[in-house]
Amino acid sequence: MAPRSDFSDWWVKDSRKGTPVVVTMENPNYSVLQIDGPDDEQESFRSMDKDRGKNAKQFTWVLLLKAHRAVGCVAWVAAALWTLLGVIKRRLVSRQGAEAQSDKPRKARLLLKLLRMFLALSLIAFAFELVAYRNGWHFPKPNLHLPENLHMPKKIEVQGWLHLAYLSWLSFRADYIAYPIQILSYICIILFIIQSADRMILCLGCFWIKLNKIKPRIDEDPFKSGDGPEYQYPMVLVQIPMCNEREVYEQSISAVCQIDWPKDRLLVQVLDDSDDESIQFLIRAEVSKWSQRGVNIVYRHRMVRTGYKAGNLKSAMSCHYVRNYEFVAIFDADFQPDPDFLKLTIPHFKGNPELGLVQARWSFVNRDENLLTRLQYINLCFHFEVEQQVNGVFCNFFGFNGTAGVWRIKALEESGGWLERTTVEDMDIAVRAHLKGWKFMFLNDVKVLCEIPESYEAYRKQQHRWHSGPMQLFRLCLPDIIASKISIWKKANLILLFFLLRKLILPFYSFTLFCIILPFSMFVPEAELPVWVICYVPVLMSILNILPALRSFPFIVPYLLFENTMSVTKFNAMVSGLCQLGSSYEWVVTKKTGRSSESDLLEAAERESKSFALPTLYRGASEGGLGELNRLKEQEQRAAATPAVKKANKIYKKELALALLLLVAAARSLLSAQGIHFYFLLFQGVSFLLVGLDLIGEQIN
Repeated sequence: MAPRSDFSDWWVKDSRKGTPVVVTMENPNYSVLQIDGPDDEQESFRSMDKDRGKNAKQFTWVLLLKAHRAVGCVAWVAAALWTLLGVIKRRLVSRQGAEAQSDKPRKARLLLKLLRMFLALSLIAFAFELVAYRNGWHFPKPNLHLPENLHMPKKIEVQGWLHLAYLSWLSFRADYIAYPIQILSYICIILFIIQSADRMILCLGCFWIKLNKIKPRIDEDPFKSGDGPEYQYPMVLVQIPMCNEREVYEQSISAVCQIDWPKDRLLVQVLDDSDDESIQFLIRAEVSKWSQRGVNIVYRHRMVRTGYKAGNLKSAMSCHYVRNYEFVAIFDADFQPDPDFLKLTIPHFKGNPELGLVQARWSFVNRDENLLTRLQYINLCFHFEVEQQVNGVFCNFFGFNGTAGVWRIKALEESGGWLERTTVEDMDIAVRAHLKGWKFMFLNDVKVLCEIPESYEAYRKQQHRWHSGPMQLFRLCLPDIIASKISIWKKANLILLFFLLRKLILPFYSFTLFCIILPFSMFVPEAELPVWVICYVPVLMSILNILPALRSFPFIVPYLLFENTMSVTKFNAMVSGLCQLGSSYEWVVTKKTGRSSESDLLEAAERESKSFALPTLYRGASEGGLGELNRLKEQEQRAAATPAVKKANKIYKKELALALLLLVAAARSLLSAQGIHFYFLLFQGVSFLLVGLDLIGEQIN
């Protein structure tokens, strides 16, 4: 087709030559056309040929540019797929090596079997849909839950046995599958709305606290005696429970021993549950070093390790000298409190006899280490800034975090002490203390440095314990909560909000709604989920979650996808704890790396040099200790001589099965052109694939 005449205005000057010529056609069906008659006809045709050449060149260059971009895009996609296939191959090879080294193959779990069944059903349904789409058997999308609108062909219209099977599937889907899925989706949507409303109320409470600048305050001189200029400091016990913490034991003991508190009013207990003799010797030597520097510190090691951390703390509290102390501060092995920690927390107990716990906030040294730590930082910021702070101000109750907190020893004793019945001993003692009438206080301004897991394996095990333990505790505490003498609204807060809504309902609807119902709705269009459930409300909730950590706003989309991905682990853990399965009793120490920023190390060294004007001391060791040191060196030499077993990243079958299920559902959504559903399923399936291949977090191999 010839180019338009006005197209040449882009290339030539806007100057007219010649005189106008009017051409009149005798046929009345044609209109009068006025054109510019050139003076030189040959010059005019030469100009038009030149303009046509320029337009053709432009069109050619545009086509070449688009072709180049398309080829580049295809090459990028091909390279990404090739890299992904290479990663899958390496993961499978390393998985085979790991299975060959293991003693017993692990049995398939019930959830994995169910996911495999769902995946098989989705593949069969997708194959039916492809055949129907190719042969023109597919029907236009019906109105929601109105299967009678589907036109079912008569027998004379059936085109073979495959067509008959497809029509039977449509009839079975409309009569038996659509209604249950739709009812379940309605239930999940209602739970989703309730949980979103709870999160919105928590955010409004946090905004009210910030607006009115509500925070706990202390007097100027809380320790000053009223009779004279003397200062009265209470007796404080500091406990550091640890188990095989080779990477972090030194920095935690060093930080605790430099707390600014009178030496005669402070006792540090290092509670070591390590089963490795070399680690025991190193910790014992570190304790000896600080003891020589004048710190009142003791080392305790249990011969029988029962009850994990709860048993360790219970054993330490049974010592006869504990009765002389009024408060106990607890720090896990990777926590490094500032020297003024006790002076910022202990004063809140003065004049407040009902206060049983003061909890400080966590600060993270490795929050920017990788994508996994950044996403964890968003979650933990919301937990401390919003949940803990709002519950502490308005309810005087929240779950104890197990570390970076100070307890009144009297509150621990009246609540029954540490019990070994669950893997969340910190939440257990908090609930029992709340039932006894003790109040809690959260200090958002007091921060303690610590680590968060850098590998997905460590994070997954931590989340399993954090979500199975509360359900196990709920079964045990429910009779005590109902029979307690606290007010009805406090009972409702404990049962409905603290346990059911935030510990049970959240992982249930997140897994069921976004990982099961949503992909199944692609194959059962009568039970389609509305767009606001898939897109608008989750994005709004993610924005609210990310507000306490505004620096992480660019990670809002990965955060939303990753939270849905973690719902598999949380749902599995919730069911395990609720049904008292064997995995609910598992306790795996979270792996730590011992990271510290350079500024933190310099500050610690400066504090240490200022606090102690003593010459450099070596780790004290008696003659027996020297023998242990020689034996330790021999063990290290033997370990160096033996080839180390190479540890590889794992493959998580549940996440991979869900990844395939979501990707198949995304492919099915293309046939019905369901815009936002396709993109959500595609990106969510890719996130499951990355997590299933252990491509997020620290890469071991």
